[in-house]
Amino acid sequence: MAFVYLWEYRVEADAVAEFEAAYGPEGAWVELFRRFPGYLRTELLRDLAEPLRYSTIDSWRSKDDYLSFRAAARAEFERLDQECARFTVAETHLGDFSTVEPE
Repeated sequence: MAFVYLWEYRVEADAVAEFEAAYGPEGAWVELFRRFPGYLRTELLRDLAEPLRYSTIDSWRSKDDYLSFRAAARAEFERLDQECARFTVAETHLGDFSTVEPE
């Protein structure tokens, strides 16, 4: 079972390219995540009906791997989060999930 968390972002109209670069598959967030064991992938989704609305899906092997990452990278995470805050109007944590594995 993988650990997955979802975020929703409302992006500033003049910051779309910067937001997509930072949160996309080769962006600063993924660069940070990749340095830690258990990181699996990130998906960046753009709403077709509301083009300034995005979601991210971040997947880790386990919640423990994610929590270890957060503890080890706290300062860098906070710095990057503050740096990227200028791209958004709002951010909403949509929840933490686990994948459903076949029995």
